[in-house]
Amino acid sequence: MAISLAFDVYGTLIDTHGVVTQLEKVLNSSVSAKGFSQTWRDKQLEYSFRRGLMRQYERFSVCTHDALNYTCLHYGITLSDDDKQVLLGRYSALPAFDDVVDGLTALKREGFHLYAFSNGAAEAVESLLEKANIRDFFADVVSVDDLQTFKPNPDVYQHFILRSNSSMETAWLISSNPFDVIGALSAGLKAAWVKRSEDAVFDPWGLEPTTTITKIPDLVTKLLSQ
Repeated sequence: MAISLAFDVYGTLIDTHGVVTQLEKVLNSSVSAKGFSQTWRDKQLEYSFRRGLMRQYERFSVCTHDALNYTCLHYGITLSDDDKQVLLGRYSALPAFDDVVDGLTALKREGFHLYAFSNGAAEAVESLLEKANIRDFFADVVSVDDLQTFKPNPDVYQHFILRSNSSMETAWLISSNPFDVIGALSAGLKAAWVKRSEDAVFDPWGLEPTTTITKIPDLVTKLLSQ
């Protein structure tokens, strides 16, 4: 049976810090655009976790908007509504990492079934992948929005299994986010951690990734050797 690969999107395929150039245009020199971007991303994820636990679901785009407002307050920055809309618009058109096309091309050539699997709403992810010129690699876009909760709720990994018509034995999650990898492992999937930074630390929870890679093309050899 063919192996199904569930690719996390934000931070794994798509560079969430692709917004830094736009941030540099609207922030004053006392605030690091990279620091602002990281705080925005961290808070975006935190808000999704909170909403999942509180069962007060809003789409990921709402978490992104609210996190931007928090980050402005955190750094004492006042941005106009127009500037915020430009930044949010940039977030919907982020670039793919440089290794993604080569990696997806090789995986598809080897016969793996590729899926995008995201906390983002399906239409937002579809648009994001289209703008990054990588949508055609995927058989489907699977969104947690269908269940109105977020990763790492175990229900969303089961949802992927059902949606992709695969099984726990034949499904892998591919993600740069340790919380996502741990969530998938806990739900019974295999999982590859994409360690996109030398400084990245995997959470010491007593669970280890099935495999670790630094770029998507490395996944081909890892999977074929399993």
